[in-house]
Amino acid sequence: MSRYDRQIKLKEVGPEGQEKLRNAKVLIVGVGGLGCPAAMYLVGAGVGKIGLMDHDKVDISNLHRQVLFQESDVGKPKALVAKEHLEKQNSEVQFESYEEPLTSDNAQKIISQYDVILDGTDNFETKYLINDACLLADKPWVFASIYKNEGQLSVFNYKDGPTYRCVFPKSTRQNISCEATGVLGVLPGILGTLQAAEVLKIILGVGEVLSGKIKLINMMRASEQTIKINKRPEEIEKIRKEGISPVYIDCDLKYAEHWYLDVREVFEQPKPKGKKVLSIPLNDLTSRYQEIPNNQEVFVFCQSGKRSKNAIEILKNEFGFHNLKNVEGGIETIIDG
Repeated sequence: MSRYDRQIKLKEVGPEGQEKLRNAKVLIVGVGGLGCPAAMYLVGAGVGKIGLMDHDKVDISNLHRQVLFQESDVGKPKALVAKEHLEKQNSEVQFESYEEPLTSDNAQKIISQYDVILDGTDNFETKYLINDACLLADKPWVFASIYKNEGQLSVFNYKDGPTYRCVFPKSTRQNISCEATGVLGVLPGILGTLQAAEVLKIILGVGEVLSGKIKLINMMRASEQTIKINKRPEEIEKIRKEGISPVYIDCDLKYAEHWYLDVREVFEQPKPKGKKVLSIPLNDLTSRYQEIPNNQEVFVFCQSGKRSKNAIEILKNEFGFHNLKNVEGGIETIIDG
């Protein structure tokens, strides 16, 4: 127990608390700017089993904030690389890696295996999915969200407390990620560490858990405030009655006669309609490039215009495509109405 000597000395932990941590199971959905620091502190604290779920690969643009990864990890699966690094930090912890996205098909099965869920995602769709699956499985989950220099933090579905849908009953049409808006790496580091703190309090059964409240942080102003949130029983009963309700927002694109290539992930919204809209996530391009027309102009888009630019470079350099045009500014610039 010498590894955990400093925290065992705390009256809130002690030998009994350390045993609680050893027997606990935590799932981290999204091993990115939030999930990386959270994972490192939970592993350091001796949480017995940690699930690492992320379908993405390490990109050079991740390294300024996703502190688990190194330059040599670029191009490798995040979940697998995170597992390898964390095993070196603490060999006493058991790890399970999931190199797949959380979906309505696998959410309940996976989430039911863990005691607490930590949300490290950056899109509304997966947050609603986590919420619904946790509600049905009666699991608490620790939420965080970032926008530019601001962050939000809360704990949902804890001891019959409010859920995410109590605060955000409806999704906005547009996801706002750091890909489009930018972020200083320290901000997700702060929020991810605070998420880990909430997880530890839940496991240990000590302190005041951030349930029924949302903490708002503005890094540039060095300010924070905590606001109370109310429970909306009708939102909770709807999910218990109808099950997981995936967020789906469809839209029409301008110039329906054009071919479009959507390189966003399958969960990203809104979803464009049309027979000439191909949906091939960026990471799948090298295995599905044959599906893309090469004899007429194709407009390539993502949420902000950055991934689509990268996609065009890959298709041009590796497969000889010269008919692709990037949609600067992302999908919102080509939505009809």
